[in-house]
Amino acid sequence: MTLYHFGNCLALSYIPFWIVYKYCGLSEYGAFWKCVQAGGVYALTQLGKMLLLATFFPTAGDYSQDDPENFSPLQELLKCTVDLIDLIGLSVVMSRIAGKGHTKVLIAGLGWAGAELVLSRLLVLWVGARGTEFDWKYIQKSFEANISIVHFLSVTALVWLHSRHDLPRQLLPAVIILIGFHSYKSVICDMISHVLHIYSWSLLAFKAAFSVTLALIVLHIYGGVATLAA
Repeated sequence: MTLYHFGNCLALSYIPFWIVYKYCGLSEYGAFWKCVQAGGVYALTQLGKMLLLATFFPTAGDYSQDDPENFSPLQELLKCTVDLIDLIGLSVVMSRIAGKGHTKVLIAGLGWAGAELVLSRLLVLWVGARGTEFDWKYIQKSFEANISIVHFLSVTALVWLHSRHDLPRQLLPAVIILIGFHSYKSVICDMISHVLHIYSWSLLAFKAAFSVTLALIVLHIYGGVATLAA
């Protein structure tokens, strides 16, 4: 039964990646190893972020739903600032991919999200979802992996847009603001959770709605610029 639960969580986490890879045309480009390389850059950036966090925030603990009182908005904001390193990593990945803009965005975004899933959630699922007791939190973590796909594809599209020399000047402020919302999404969600006292499924639904709303705005801007560039 526990292995069945683990299999369900794993399928819920990984099948959406396969769907995106298969039906967005990446399989036709043979882009699997490029996604793996993007994942390798993700791992290096996370190592750099860990060193920075250990240096400047050595005693800082992450905000947890189990201990909602242990929340410092300023400290969480500063810690999220370190996540801006991800933007540099994504830019490096896309600069090394030959192809059209949508191909670069899909490869870099999917590789980034896949590496985040493997390094951040796979071990948790392996240890926790195979436990003797069923727990919904592992299903929630699987759904969070799906939300991460939307999030990282949006971030990657924004990095690509920001790098475009033909980006209309009136769109630049919107792109920068959206990059800020994506970079500080975790602290925004933590603050909403802390202030409104929403946790578990309610918080997951908010994260999903927040990510999808931002993604639709990014898609609208990206579609317009891609059409002009074509």
